[in-house]
Amino acid sequence: MKVLTAGEGTAAVALARQALEAGVKGDRLVPPVLPDVFYEKRGVFVTLTEGGILRGCIGLPYPVMPLGEAIAEAAVSAALQDPRFPPVMPRDLPKIRVEVTVLSVPEPLAGPPGKRDSCVRVGVHGLIVQGRGRSGLLLPQVATEYRWTACEFLDHTCIKAGLPPGTWKSQGVQVLGFEGQIFHEPEP
Repeated sequence: MKVLTAGEGTAAVALARQALEAGVKGDRLVPPVLPDVFYEKRGVFVTLTEGGILRGCIGLPYPVMPLGEAIAEAAVSAALQDPRFPPVMPRDLPKIRVEVTVLSVPEPLAGPPGKRDSCVRVGVHGLIVQGRGRSGLLLPQVATEYRWTACEFLDHTCIKAGLPPGTWKSQGVQVLGFEGQIFHEPEP
């Protein structure tokens, strides 16, 4: 994964903030001129928090559109379409903190299913569990925040997918890992 510079990370967060505010206010986003990396297809998630508590998190795990477009789409979706939360209102904007996680391409974990935990580096890898018609994703920072072991991280990703803990050990279940580069605004 080509790593973004600190300046590009700042631009990513600024773009997410601009898209968030335009989307919540019903305005049209006029994207700024962006560095070349924003025109490369990349996966990305935008996480919104309010007072340190999750307020929305949506993204595109696979590189299906240019990074700049993906950031803008994810920011608006996190604010207005995350089914777990009410939509962000204009009055909420000053209290919202924006975080952008730029992803590497998800790849299957190596090794036999029962040993997948040995392939997970907590704090580095994010996970996707797919199987039985379900899918769940957790970003790398989630395992760090909750101080999970690799097994706990795998179990919680199964739960996120609506599967029982331990399903990651099954032959018919695919587990993918990815890395994420995290950029965020300071606390409001």
